[in-house]
Amino acid sequence: MKRISTLLLAVTMVAAVLAPMAWSQDTATVAGTCKDREGKLIVGATVQWVNQDTSTKYELKTNNRGEYFSLGIQPGNYKVSLIQNGQVLFYVNGYHVMLGGQVNKVDFDLQKEAAQQAPPQMTEEQKAAQEKAAKENANIKQLNTMLADSQTALQAGNFDQAINTLKQATTVDPSKDLVWFKLGEAYRAAGGKQTDPAQKKQMFEDAIAAYEKANQLKPNNAPYLNNIGDAYAKAGRTDDAVKAYTQAAQLDPTNAAQYWFNLGAVLTNTGKVDEAVQAFDKAIAADPNKADAYYWKGVNMLGKAKLEGNKMVAPEGTADAFNKYLALQPTGQFAEPAKQMLASMGATVETSFGKQKKKK
Repeated sequence: MKRISTLLLAVTMVAAVLAPMAWSQDTATVAGTCKDREGKLIVGATVQWVNQDTSTKYELKTNNRGEYFSLGIQPGNYKVSLIQNGQVLFYVNGYHVMLGGQVNKVDFDLQKEAAQQAPPQMTEEQKAAQEKAAKENANIKQLNTMLADSQTALQAGNFDQAINTLKQATTVDPSKDLVWFKLGEAYRAAGGKQTDPAQKKQMFEDAIAAYEKANQLKPNNAPYLNNIGDAYAKAGRTDDAVKAYTQAAQLDPTNAAQYWFNLGAVLTNTGKVDEAVQAFDKAIAADPNKADAYYWKGVNMLGKAKLEGNKMVAPEGTADAFNKYLALQPTGQFAEPAKQMLASMGATVETSFGKQKKKK
């Protein structure tokens, strides 16, 4: 009996030794250390391991050294959470627990995590740049509001209100060329409504000053020069208008036809016939289909017509100019005047201009 008992005891001891070894082959070891935002060890917290494949949950407590440990975790993908007083302080998602004898270690260092997530410290230069950008954005927002208000006032005919608003805008940020340009527009619009010649001229001079400021801030801007040219002309400064329109046409060939046409109109109004014809010829060269340029060229040329007996003799090309207008705009606003002028010259209306001959 004693021998049998001894044998049973030996078998039991072998089984006891082998059992943990067999159990350890299909479970894994996890461990880690937990620290708070101040770098101190977290004692008594819960580290929760949740298997994302099976939803199996393991909850491990940290000891007085902030450590946790377990031998019996099934392999798989886990969400590992650090919990204290029922609140999740941090978690790691998709951690893969593997077998093989190694320790699957997940440490929680909240101080380190906070440092990594915190925005980088800015230099003094970066802070200054950020403050400058914030101020610039605030200015732009304010200026956009003021521009909108001034436009509303202009549309309602409240020129003084529009001008005052834009003058205030130039003090908010005097470096914005568009603000000065809009101020010039307001003065020019107000000048066109003045009945007193002195006030009218002053308004146009103020418009010129504002336009020139815009052109200084943004040089070689064709639309700015075009509007300056108009203000020059209305202020009686024809030579300056010629320079402005010419420069605009040279800078912006795409829209040169309009700039040359505008110059031709100014020269027509000031009685400079030959110069006006040249300007309209340049407009036609830039855009051969600009009908009004042909009409006003004809008007200027007709102004040089002479009477020979009872017959009016106009310079060569005058009738062609009017007929070209009619070919392009047979029912345009100047169609009837063009026909009347042709009749006054004894010329006929020819509608073949601009039309292709029919193929035989």
